[in-house]
Amino acid sequence: MTLFSGAGVALVTPFKDGLVDYDRLGELIDWQIDQGIDAIVSCGTTGEASTLKDEEHIETVRFTVERSQGKVPVIAGAGSNDTDHAVWMSKELEAAGADGLLLVTPYYNKCTQKGLIQHYIMIADSVNIPCILYSVAGRTGVNITPATVAELSKHPNIVGIKEASGNMSQVVEIAKYVSDDFALYSGNDDIIVPLLSVGSVGAISTVANIAPKDTHDMIQSYLSGDVKKAMKMQLSMKSLIDAMFIEVNPIPVKAALNIMGFIEREYRLPLCEPDNKTLFKISSEIKNYGLSSIK
Repeated sequence: MTLFSGAGVALVTPFKDGLVDYDRLGELIDWQIDQGIDAIVSCGTTGEASTLKDEEHIETVRFTVERSQGKVPVIAGAGSNDTDHAVWMSKELEAAGADGLLLVTPYYNKCTQKGLIQHYIMIADSVNIPCILYSVAGRTGVNITPATVAELSKHPNIVGIKEASGNMSQVVEIAKYVSDDFALYSGNDDIIVPLLSVGSVGAISTVANIAPKDTHDMIQSYLSGDVKKAMKMQLSMKSLIDAMFIEVNPIPVKAALNIMGFIEREYRLPLCEPDNKTLFKISSEIKNYGLSSIK
């Protein structure tokens, strides 16, 4: 039940005048598919799911599914710190046509590993589509330990994990204990290739918003055996990737897409406009990488 291998984009949600800008979202989806992206993640962290109203969240996923026309799998962010709400949202997004779900760890109230297992099993039991765990303790304050991943991987609907801890030792430990058909995805753009070396099948990527073809090509190069090319591409992207995290994601990547002519530079509070120093850095890096005149 692996949803995809290769590059999945954690797609931004464009806004205009306080509303979801579906015209620009449609253009982004079309461009991503044309550039060879392997999957689209809708309404994740980069998609500002935390400030989308439930109706907007569901409609954005539905729109993405319809616009993609089955050309790539659409994976919908459905995590919550309220298990009941996560179950409800997961069912709604399954009904909206999502091919799979991305389930971030509960945030703020936190929980034990025992609670995590119960949380994820309740969600996975409620749907009939594949689920990907999402471990990003830097945002949520909750880490999914390798032992917990191994336990959850036994559930038939839990098919992978987006690992964004940045802890290579932890990823190696996870890879050691899960079966070969459990998919590991990098959640950190700067270590995509290192994770591929320990069994990852791809990435759910922020930088793919602005460089989808190169992200796809880097991963496919590694998977097809050209490790040296993949390594060189990873290193060449490092400065661009760093610029995408100079302020909290997705502030920089939306600014980059604005510079490239794709979307309005609009956020929802508490996310706000980047400062001028940040804008200069982003503009310089996308120009140096050759992206500034892409649209």
